Amino acid sequence: MTMKAFIAASVLALSLPLTAQAQGTIPGAERGAAAGNAAAGPIGGIVGGAVGAATGTVGGILGVDMAPRFRSYVRERNVRSYDYDGRVAVGTALPASGVTYYDVPSEYRVQPGYRYTVVNDRPVLVDGGHRIVEVID
Repeated sequence: MTMKAFIAASVLALSLPLTAQAQGTIPGAERGAAAGNAAAGPIGGIVGGAVGAATGTVGGILGVDMAPRFRSYVRERNVRSYDYDGRVAVGTALPASGVTYYDVPSEYRVQPGYRYTVVNDRPVLVDGGHRIVEVID
């Protein structure tokens, strides 16, 4: 790596939080890689993708732009809420039976394996083990 490419990648890494800020993991990685590639070529694209993914995850799996749309999507479908006595929070494991889990439409660009449900009138994303990974408030 030349010094010029290193400096460009470093500047990019510092500026990406503004570029890919809280957009979700996948969109953050894509935007970061594109910005990095434009600023510093292939090395910048690699650095930008990694930083963009990390930065995008700060806003949750859906990202701040998609969360309101997804919340509306769930409400429009009148998904029945599961009554849960425990705390509705990231890390809480929901039961495998008695709760209906739904696929997340591809337009929301959520990684495969995540599904959604509604718990105590709050939409949540869950992983394959029915553990809450994001509460969409």
